[in-house]
Amino acid sequence: MVDAKGRNMKCLTFFLMLPDSVKSKSSKSSKKGNASGSSKLPPVCYEIITLRSKKKKKMSAEIFPTKKPASTTTTTSSTTVQEYQQQNLNNNNTIQNCNWQGLYSTIRERNSVMFNNELMADVHFVVGQPGRTQRLPGHRYVLAVGSSVFHAMFYGELAENKDEIHIPDVEPAAFLAMLKYIYCDEIDLTADTVLATLYAAKKYIVPHLARACVNFLETSLSAKNACVLLSQSCLFEEPELTQRCWEVIDAQAELALRSEGFCDIDSQTLESILQRETLNAKEIVVFEAALSWAEAECQRQELTSSTDNKRKVLGKAMYLIRIPTMALDDFANGAAQSGVLTLNETNDIFLWYTAAKKPELKFASQSRKGLTPQRCHRFQSCAYRSNQWRYRGRCDSIQFAVDKRVFIAGFGLYGSSCGSAEYSAKIELKRQGVLLGQNLNKYFSDGSSNTFPVWFEYPVQIEPDTFYTASVVLDGNELSYFGQEGMTEVQCGKVTFQFQCSSDSTNGTGVQGGQIPELIFYA
Repeated sequence: MVDAKGRNMKCLTFFLMLPDSVKSKSSKSSKKGNASGSSKLPPVCYEIITLRSKKKKKMSAEIFPTKKPASTTTTTSSTTVQEYQQQNLNNNNTIQNCNWQGLYSTIRERNSVMFNNELMADVHFVVGQPGRTQRLPGHRYVLAVGSSVFHAMFYGELAENKDEIHIPDVEPAAFLAMLKYIYCDEIDLTADTVLATLYAAKKYIVPHLARACVNFLETSLSAKNACVLLSQSCLFEEPELTQRCWEVIDAQAELALRSEGFCDIDSQTLESILQRETLNAKEIVVFEAALSWAEAECQRQELTSSTDNKRKVLGKAMYLIRIPTMALDDFANGAAQSGVLTLNETNDIFLWYTAAKKPELKFASQSRKGLTPQRCHRFQSCAYRSNQWRYRGRCDSIQFAVDKRVFIAGFGLYGSSCGSAEYSAKIELKRQGVLLGQNLNKYFSDGSSNTFPVWFEYPVQIEPDTFYTASVVLDGNELSYFGQEGMTEVQCGKVTFQFQCSSDSTNGTGVQGGQIPELIFYA
């Protein structure tokens, strides 16, 4: 056989052999219908062009791994499933190949080709707010299989037979991400679209996609976005995500309160943060954060950012700030001169600081409890010997990993073994060579074998199952205590620490002995 371009093509001919009984019946029927017709049926012939083979690419996302399909026969077209998806995502292309079904071996791959495709589309969605809408094609059967909401919409008792459905409350990118999951079993999330995708998954009851969105948010959670995610997690009724947000906000309160995202939260979330007992922050930082939020809220309400308007938008949240617990200098140089307090409030708070008979205040006067730091001690004993453990500016270092997220607030360090002495300590925390936190402090040791805390400026978030490097460079004239009988694994409450030697250590510290006896953390 020769094709249109003159190339030789192989063909296979199949003959369908009918049973004698069928032939006989067919022959009789033929005779009745046509007396001159022959009683013998000719064989049925099918001509099938041999298809060229081509390897298939894997389609599934990492979240839903599947076995790699075996090689199948294909046409000369080089278009892959992924290319079809990308074309459809951008252009709503229809498929030009008349035998496209034969290109793919599984129903999931064939469904994937229909994602955002006009071919056989029996419904359209106009998604997004007016002026920023996007018209997207859909297939009722596929959508109903993927979502109970779509099933009720298209096949339920109150189903409406509309060809075009308007969805103004969902972003087009998020709706496309949901459709991609329904059609392709693929989850495609980014930091910019994950919250909108979670909203769409919740609205249309696609629970596995919603769970993937929550997991994405939990892994990307930090002090910069914790307040915004707290607000959203309450809206979406995700208690596990809410708890994770509170853990970050409590431990890294000052970073969270100073983040840009804090100014974007709603008033209800603001109040829940301001009344938080375990907030680990100075009260002047809480006060300044509340003023920043008030300024942003004035802009949202199209008000001038005057002190009166700031006080107005804060409302009762103002009294959740524990102003009397500030240091007197912070109050005098900060809150008292901010203009948001009335003259009577300012006078009463000054009297509360100084007078024996303290006036009654609307502001809470009890300090926040904050978080109680925990200590992981990795040595079973300590010792000292003459002419041992001097520093001379060398680095003592150890690597550690945890099985749950914690926040390292500082290190517990040994002091002098020869009486009272002062040390200068530069502490660092790294992950794969990237500096996460550092601080330079001085501390005074009393000659005992106790450890002395040295703190980072802000607690550092530590993710599970990854090794971090803790380092310290000590400068002191006196010999110090050192740890011995070190442990490779230490259980501290619900957190398990693992230790291993670090190549950064140039002063003798390792797992079995040396310095950095304690890690101080919040969990």
